[in-house]
Amino acid sequence: MTEETGGFDEKPDVPQEAAQSDAAQSRDDAAPGAGSAEEAGPAPAGDKDAKGAQDVALTAQLDQVRTALNERTADLQRLQAEYQNYRRRVERDRVAVKEVASANLLSELLPVLDDIGRAREHGELVGGFKSVAESLESVTQKMGLEQFGEEGEAFDPTVHEALMHSYAPDVTETTCVAILQPGYRIGERTLRPARVAVAEPQPGAQGAKGEEASGAEGKTADEENGGPEGS
Repeated sequence: MTEETGGFDEKPDVPQEAAQSDAAQSRDDAAPGAGSAEEAGPAPAGDKDAKGAQDVALTAQLDQVRTALNERTADLQRLQAEYQNYRRRVERDRVAVKEVASANLLSELLPVLDDIGRAREHGELVGGFKSVAESLESVTQKMGLEQFGEEGEAFDPTVHEALMHSYAPDVTETTCVAILQPGYRIGERTLRPARVAVAEPQPGAQGAKGEEASGAEGKTADEENGGPEGS
């Protein structure tokens, strides 16, 4: 008679194929984590080369832009300098043309001014003629006309024209002793030199004056010494 032992359940046998399927499932579950780790790793060498080439290209383009900017800036500065020179030249030419036009006009009026001056010297500048003459002189002065030449001033061949020549004992250099026609100028431009009569020192006057001065000095020395030695 066989006795059955109670209280112990026998564990059924698990087929081998089922165990292998469970192991494979476990590996598949772990596979996504492994893929993420590979993706987070260093970038391939090809990507680095592409990025470096792109940086080099951008740097070259930046250098080209800088070069073009410098060239355009230099062109602009050169153009501005040329424009400033042009403006100065135009202004200088405008002033020169104005001075020439004024000088030509005033040169034509000089004989009229001479007639006015002679009329004033002879006391004929009266009435309406006097008013017209003074108005004309005022206008010419506003245009920059200046009269020069006075008696007693030293002769200057650049602004004086000597029409008469004489000697005088009371002058020490060539001097204008009479103004025959006054000179006129506008700015630095001489329209007409002053026509004058000049006088030079009398020949021998300087020697005589020197002898007189020497005699006076000798007399003073004798007076200081108590008189001449022969006295």
